[in-house]
Amino acid sequence: MTFDEKEFLACCGSSKFAKEMALASPFSSLQAAVATARDIWFNKVDVNGWLEAFDAHPQIGKSAPSNHNSQTSAQWSKGEQSTALATATNSSLQELSDWNARYRQKFGFIFLICASGKSTSEILAELKKRYPNRPIIEFEIAADEQMKVTELRLAKLFATKAEAASAYDQHPMTLEKKAEDRVSIIGAHLTATSEAPAGKTFQISARTRPPITTHVLDVSQGCPAAGLDVKLDMWMGKQSRPSFDENDVGGWVLQGFSSTDKDGRSGQLMSIVDAVNPGIYRISFNTGKYCPGGFFPYVSLIFEIRETQKLEHFHVPLLLSPFSFTTYRGS
Repeated sequence: MTFDEKEFLACCGSSKFAKEMALASPFSSLQAAVATARDIWFNKVDVNGWLEAFDAHPQIGKSAPSNHNSQTSAQWSKGEQSTALATATNSSLQELSDWNARYRQKFGFIFLICASGKSTSEILAELKKRYPNRPIIEFEIAADEQMKVTELRLAKLFATKAEAASAYDQHPMTLEKKAEDRVSIIGAHLTATSEAPAGKTFQISARTRPPITTHVLDVSQGCPAAGLDVKLDMWMGKQSRPSFDENDVGGWVLQGFSSTDKDGRSGQLMSIVDAVNPGIYRISFNTGKYCPGGFFPYVSLIFEIRETQKLEHFHVPLLLSPFSFTTYRGS
């Protein structure tokens, strides 16, 4: 499908992103467009472009102004915040506004989160959790959230154009109504947080990436850590969970292995599934090979995914230097 720069600007407010996507168009599929979008966003759009995209969003809890650069983007923002607005009270909106102002004063840009399907209380809790972050960490989280929004909007864009092409031949007078219905269906499916009703199946996975991902930054060099070996294991030992006091050899089962690319992101460490198996996982980084003179031969991070979290996405970034590392759970 072929799209123009204006259409891509509605998906992401970075003019550089929109221009590069228009140059790369047409796309054979949504998956091809998403892959290209991720490459452009993380490898070609600079810091100023990221900030431009952030600034194109209305503050969570508020509508975009009537003179917004993209009315399509403004309309999509309104839909993405519909759950938050429907669950809001006057007091929660005021608290959200106060925290938004504190966040912007600290970081210099708007609080960004993929708000689709999230209540006001969930958004406020996430804002408070992220507020103590260091600016470099929060900047990356915001960029990841922007990419989630972009992927969701690309799906809407593809759905709208596909429906338009089909509807025009069959029923030209009902074109707009059908396109809107299709967008609503796709948007709801991509942001669903619960299992489908019994007997109902979907042809398209709600995910566009594996449930567990990572991203490594070499803070000593100020750049992504490319060529770093990463592996993901799951605990399947005789005991229900590994013990700090006992040898756990033989209990870990390899799920996937990859090396980070030029952006510091690993390849696929597990299959793209709607629901990840609950359990205890270990992600390990071959830091000794990457930095032979460093302090850590390797770094392993162990975390647990509970039954109630199996539909969530777990992003485990690593900020690495020869003698220290920092991690956190992204989204």
